[in-house]
Amino acid sequence: MEILHITYTSLGSLAVLFILTKLMGNKQISQITMFDYINGITIGSIAAEMATSLEDDFLKPLVAMTIYAFTSILISYVNIRSVIGRRFLEGKAIVILDDGKLYEENLKRAKLDINEFLTQCRNSGYFNIADIQTAVLEPNGKISFLPKASKRPATVGDLNLQVSEEKLIANVIEDGKIIKGNLINSGHDEKWLYDELKKQGMEKVEDVFLATCDQSGNLSVYVKLGHEKPDDVLE
Repeated sequence: MEILHITYTSLGSLAVLFILTKLMGNKQISQITMFDYINGITIGSIAAEMATSLEDDFLKPLVAMTIYAFTSILISYVNIRSVIGRRFLEGKAIVILDDGKLYEENLKRAKLDINEFLTQCRNSGYFNIADIQTAVLEPNGKISFLPKASKRPATVGDLNLQVSEEKLIANVIEDGKIIKGNLINSGHDEKWLYDELKKQGMEKVEDVFLATCDQSGNLSVYVKLGHEKPDDVLE
């Protein structure tokens, strides 16, 4: 009976967790705040306790999960509606370096020492902080860098070049199966696809691991390989 009880409470906690997650919204890990992180861990812990509870009273952890989730939703609503509320709940950006000046007090506010800051600079490709015009610690804990004008890569606009806008690449074959909707949206049909495959020496769609089609009608084909890459330089 205990196994059966754990089974249905686990399924119930998973269902509730899924619903609450959908209500709370999706965020990338790099975008969540410290409160979101701690809140997510807490909800997960309560869900685990609810799943393994051998008593019939699973209402208490369910209520607790709901309260935590709706608190997160309420905070997100306040962040959207109120600038003052957003600054209070999430904090605001802190300028660490600007125009050759490194602000020690702001580093202290950000709970960063100089070595941690230099590590972040190197991780972002700046081994010489003299190449940085501005460095800002964002509320999500990441540091944004603005390079000096002489150090940033040249853009198409800088070179006054006229280029066409790129569009999404369509996956027309995945794991040996034709994705018909994507093929139609790319402006082609199966006859065109088979003709293009034959041009590249492919007779069977089943032998194709992935095939993509760009806006110009160029088909890129990646065949299924039955072996690993030898002599991996990343080992």
